[in-house]
Amino acid sequence: MSQIAINTSQNVNINFNIAGVGERMLAFIIDLLIKIAFILIILYIFFNLLNLDGLLNGLDYWSQAAIIIAITFPVYVYPVVLESLMEGQTPGKKVMKIKVVKIDGYQASFGDYMIRWFFRLIDTSFLGVIGLISMIVSKNNQRLGDIASGTAVISLKNSINISHTILENIHQDYVPSFPQVIALSDNDMRIIKDNYTKALRIDDRQIITKLSDKIKGILKLEIDPTKMTERQFINVIIKDYNYYTGKD
Repeated sequence: MSQIAINTSQNVNINFNIAGVGERMLAFIIDLLIKIAFILIILYIFFNLLNLDGLLNGLDYWSQAAIIIAITFPVYVYPVVLESLMEGQTPGKKVMKIKVVKIDGYQASFGDYMIRWFFRLIDTSFLGVIGLISMIVSKNNQRLGDIASGTAVISLKNSINISHTILENIHQDYVPSFPQVIALSDNDMRIIKDNYTKALRIDDRQIITKLSDKIKGILKLEIDPTKMTERQFINVIIKDYNYYTGKD
């Protein structure tokens, strides 16, 4: 499965799995079924319960079309409204555990969702062939709307184990060194540990140095490099956070 590196607000790169074409198609089908169900229900209410037939019979074609479009309008704005309200997801995407994100690391805005929605008219042309071809040939499985808005759809189905969480095994007699770590959040610590683990795996000393400097800057710490290396410092920070927050 291909991945995309997104720069977070902490100026750290995190790799996310790109949602597969199959996952996106299934999410689209789920959303489509929801929209079809809505149309059937709304038409039943207006035509069977409210007797809209009588009103439409006395109108010209364009007036009839305008009324039909008006009562089914939520279906047309379904993607852009729900992605805005659900931070990059629709019910279909939520079921499939995928999400729209900005490639530059920022939260996608309403304008980004609008661009995706506008290009949907092109992407779904010819039974969706254009969007499908775009996802297959593009680097990050992007349809034209994603490319135009600078977004991608990522999978949230990451396998989780202790190495991917903020949890760290510490001994009962552990003595913490930096009480300042309580200023960090669980998300901060998750980012720190995730990127530290990846840097160790490939022996990326530059990332370790940047990560160490970033932590020191946030917590306003000054460490004597002759007494504690950058790796030792980050290890202590992770253990201290687990100690003070009780996540052991």
